[in-house]
Amino acid sequence: MTVKNEADTLSRLFETLSLQTKQPDEIIVADGGSSDATVKLLRDAAKQFSLRVLECPGANISQGRNAAIAATDAEIIASMDAGVRLDPRWFESLTAPFFQTDAPDVVSGFFLPDPQNAFETALAATTLPQLREIHPETFLPSSRSIAFRRAAWEKIGGYPEWLDYCEDLIFDFDLRDAGFRFQFEPRAVVYFRPRPTLGKFFKQYYLYARGDGKAKLWWKRHLIRYVTYLGALPFSFAIFPFAPIISLAMWLGASAALFGAPYRRLWRLAKNLSPREKCKAFLWTPLIRVSGDAAKMLGYPAGVWWRVTRPNSFSKAA
Repeated sequence: MTVKNEADTLSRLFETLSLQTKQPDEIIVADGGSSDATVKLLRDAAKQFSLRVLECPGANISQGRNAAIAATDAEIIASMDAGVRLDPRWFESLTAPFFQTDAPDVVSGFFLPDPQNAFETALAATTLPQLREIHPETFLPSSRSIAFRRAAWEKIGGYPEWLDYCEDLIFDFDLRDAGFRFQFEPRAVVYFRPRPTLGKFFKQYYLYARGDGKAKLWWKRHLIRYVTYLGALPFSFAIFPFAPIISLAMWLGASAALFGAPYRRLWRLAKNLSPREKCKAFLWTPLIRVSGDAAKMLGYPAGVWWRVTRPNSFSKAA
């Protein structure tokens, strides 16, 4: 894993790591230049675990992951993020398929939200798919829960070091394009806490969309978003005085498309919230959805502009 200024989250991570039903042979952490107590805490953890710390100041996530993988000769690599807590059977479930008949080259783990309040519950419902929504044959794993053969990583040249966000998607695409076989393992679960504020969420989605623009990812999805917000919605307001029924039908259709899935997920996620907190989560949901779309609409062209103005800054892209 890679870390930077994760002193507040490492204790929970290592507590859940100590409870794993199967322990990794080696743990390698690449630190991207932390200014807090992260490195000290990692070195303290090395007294309990077989852990090595690589200090890589200024490294992005891809560079950190590649450095950590290059530092081991293990044949099977499992990847996670700092800031998560691990299901006790995470590592066992993630690596077991490699020792079975007709073993895959890549095992896709899963991730679930770990919200602490109404806002984080609404954010999880708005942005994260539930297990029943996943299509295993097309699922693209996050590098917060994935395992792969070292030979596969070597063949595709590792994580794309020219890309600072969405690097795990390009990694997935490169593995698929190279013909490596994936297997989805929903029991290999990590739990992570959503962003705690709307501002931090907006920045996160801006950076994600900027990464999409840099890597030429999902341009059709982004085009649909621009058409919806800048074309269809203004048009529906403009025609309301002349065709109110058509206008209302467009609004209802847009509301169902934008908020239907988040509210269905929220119905399940908010079960343990108080009635007051449930109301807060219900009200947060549309604001989060629209804010996330706005962040993407700003971030994507920034990424495209980066790509156009720096044609020699990357070696390959999807």
